[in-house]
Amino acid sequence: VQLQASGGGLVQAGDSLRLSCAASGRTLSTYTIGWFRQAPGKEREFVAAARRSDTSYAGSVRGRFTISRDNAKNTVYLQMNSLKPEDTAAYYCAAGSGLILSSVTDPERYTSWGQGTQVTVSS
Repeated sequence: VQLQASGGGLVQAGDSLRLSCAASGRTLSTYTIGWFRQAPGKEREFVAAARRSDTSYAGSVRGRFTISRDNAKNTVYLQMNSLKPEDTAAYYCAAGSGLILSSVTDPERYTSWGQGTQVTVSS
């Protein structure tokens, strides 16, 4: 499956953004979709994931970010509210199959990656 991430931009603290991850080649509904982010000089970190029947979030974004699917559009979204400067990073979506709940935070479990979309939050 090929993934295309979009929706990043420059916003102020407290603003919202919605990232999109559009798929082609395969239907996304059968995959676990994860969002990860990487800030300059830091390792890639887990943000959120959606399996077929549940969602998971990093503690730093829980309550502010929401991951959702639109199967008709073969797209997964990451709604980001109350953005903070520490959310500044390149955001990546990824797809994987057969992930158990405890493995959704591991980027090595995902086999397809989209290109990053930059999110910059100014204070």
